[in-house]
Amino acid sequence: MKKQPEITDKTRQTFINVFCDLYSQKPIEKISIQEIANQSGYNRSTFYQYFTDIYELLDCVEERILKSIKEEMAGREFSTHTIQDALQCLENAEEISVLKAILGDYGSVHFVERLKREIPFERLIVDFPTDDVLAPYIIEFYISTLISMFRLWIRNDKDLSSEELIKLIDSLFSKGITPYHIFGTVNPQRSGV
Repeated sequence: MKKQPEITDKTRQTFINVFCDLYSQKPIEKISIQEIANQSGYNRSTFYQYFTDIYELLDCVEERILKSIKEEMAGREFSTHTIQDALQCLENAEEISVLKAILGDYGSVHFVERLKREIPFERLIVDFPTDDVLAPYIIEFYISTLISMFRLWIRNDKDLSSEELIKLIDSLFSKGITPYHIFGTVNPQRSGV
């Protein structure tokens, strides 16, 4: 008898959810298939019906996130608020818990590099001269900073509203850190933010 597709999808998703929960707490090397199976309520043999190992599971999670972000970007008309657009693409891409896991403390640097390489974030930089010799460095700075700020935001359980985060990022890109820093301490008035 063949399994119902919705049962198969639910089981696969359960493994993914448990894996992401564990991956947000510890490195992948410390996660066992037995642990995933136990916390999912299934046995190891059921896990192997869906994935050959933990790394295939991680690859599945990463691929789904990348596909989701690409679809979000492809279906979006970008405005002049490029930082807000980028943040919304990341935030809307998938469950935030999945992003929290793969972009978290134990997440893969490899995934962050794939994200920068495979997602055309440079589209978000309006009227930027791409033929300039400095262009790749400026784009790398922009994208790396944006991803790092997003990682910190989700790691801090979105302690700022998305509007506050966007305003902060925009201010940092346009004015630098000087308005926030006076004599070695953070400016409590936040100079216009």
